[in-house]
Amino acid sequence: MQTMQNSPEASVPSSPTSAPAPRLALVFVGLMLAMLLSALSQTVLSAAMPTMVGELNGVDHMLWIMTAFMLASTIVMPIYGKIGDLIGRKGLLIAAILLFMAGSVLGAVAADMSMLISARVVQGLGGGGLMILSQAIIADIVPARERGKYMGAMGAVFAVSSVAGPLLGGWFTEGPGWRWTFWMNIPVGLVALAAAVFLLHLPHRERSKPRIDAWGMALLAVATTCIVLVASWGGKDFEWGSPTIIGLIVAAVVASVAFALVERVTAEPVMPLHLFREKNFNLTTIAALLTSVAMMGTLAYMPTYLQMAFDASATAAGLLMTPMMGALLLTSVGAGQIVTRTGRYKWLPITGSIVLAAGLALLGTITPETPLWMLCSFLAVMGVGLGTSMQLLVLIVQNTFPAREVGTATAANNYFRQIGGSLGGAVIGSLFTTRLAEQLAERLPQQAGPGSGMNSLTPELVHNLPGTVHDQIIWAYTEALAPLFLYIVPLAVIAAILLLFVTEKPLATTIERDVAETTVPDTLQEIYPVTTGSVSLPARTEER
Repeated sequence: MQTMQNSPEASVPSSPTSAPAPRLALVFVGLMLAMLLSALSQTVLSAAMPTMVGELNGVDHMLWIMTAFMLASTIVMPIYGKIGDLIGRKGLLIAAILLFMAGSVLGAVAADMSMLISARVVQGLGGGGLMILSQAIIADIVPARERGKYMGAMGAVFAVSSVAGPLLGGWFTEGPGWRWTFWMNIPVGLVALAAAVFLLHLPHRERSKPRIDAWGMALLAVATTCIVLVASWGGKDFEWGSPTIIGLIVAAVVASVAFALVERVTAEPVMPLHLFREKNFNLTTIAALLTSVAMMGTLAYMPTYLQMAFDASATAAGLLMTPMMGALLLTSVGAGQIVTRTGRYKWLPITGSIVLAAGLALLGTITPETPLWMLCSFLAVMGVGLGTSMQLLVLIVQNTFPAREVGTATAANNYFRQIGGSLGGAVIGSLFTTRLAEQLAERLPQQAGPGSGMNSLTPELVHNLPGTVHDQIIWAYTEALAPLFLYIVPLAVIAAILLLFVTEKPLATTIERDVAETTVPDTLQEIYPVTTGSVSLPARTEER
């Protein structure tokens, strides 16, 4: 027995810690493409939407083009995570890619708005899986210590899609037509599919027939639908105090309580409540939610402000967001490299949250006289903060749980992040709209403003107004938006404070399954933990 303790290699067959480097690189490219499909689908339609809904006679249903995808993808995130942990992720990834491609074909040939919205639902059902499974599969094939650089690169995908999406959407709309914003997904999807089928080799899971948490999934879907609809409709389609919004809020609360009760007694809960007993999970998930509120609140309305205040075209406004996204890309990759090299990670998201707060505070000082280069610099500061924190929060979550729960934990973290983004865009949008109406009423006499009020304001119209009226409208937009950035600053500060209490657990240098699949009996492993290098891996225990 003593020999086994001192020399575990004698009893434990050696096992590679990850896939061979050349194959791993190809697999990673395939996963990046899968994530890019999902990320682009949330941005590429922004420039094409006016033309798209005009041709299909569906301007009044425009909101549902984005809401349908967001709602479907958010609902299925925890489901993909849990089922992936139960039966394996390769088959699910293939199914998600095929679903997304099928939705893309439906969107490309859509003859009316009903078909287009249905296509977006199908895309969302696949897109939610692409996001979650790509992150979880990296945990299957790359040890936590090496995972930082990969997670950083995955974070950069969002930066690329945020800039490339609107540009591609505009180019396709003005060129071959908006339907190509859907057709373009097919060749990219085929490459991602080939990588999943031929290059992705995950450990085989010998399990009995999985017990699916049908009630939990149904209640989670109801709660999520109500929350997303409140975020999408509140303050825009319906007043916050309207019976519709109040009813949705009550339904969300009831469904959430029922969901928690079901998860306590079901055998394989889709979102196990014991996740919330882990301090690191709670702290990083709340921080991710708060950060998403800040990010989406800014991304949703800054391009509009750039068009109004600086007479930028829609395409130019997208390009003016490049400093933020470029900074996010560089710092996300750089932060991942630092984690991989040093093994230390706690200080990075704390620093990122503080920098994010600083960027928001700077944006809160903008006026119509602020030079464009300075505003872009403020956006870059915000990008540095986001890039230093967002993806590393996922890494902390993954490092908190055993491999058998990585998918579930990753999906739960992303689920709440998605909810935060939805709420951020909705609440900031409602406040912005209300404040803008108040500012315009104060600054413009009724007879001086455009005839149909603020609903008729477009960048082109504002640009052609007389100088005094033009300036007053720009000041109204500034006074309506800039203070909102200051309101968000406390959220980033709270995120930084919460992350101070994260326990920095050592990043594993091997993949847990390498040990779990050895021939060491459970009872001996509990007494003599198997070690690799300087990292002691915990004994296998079943958690419910």
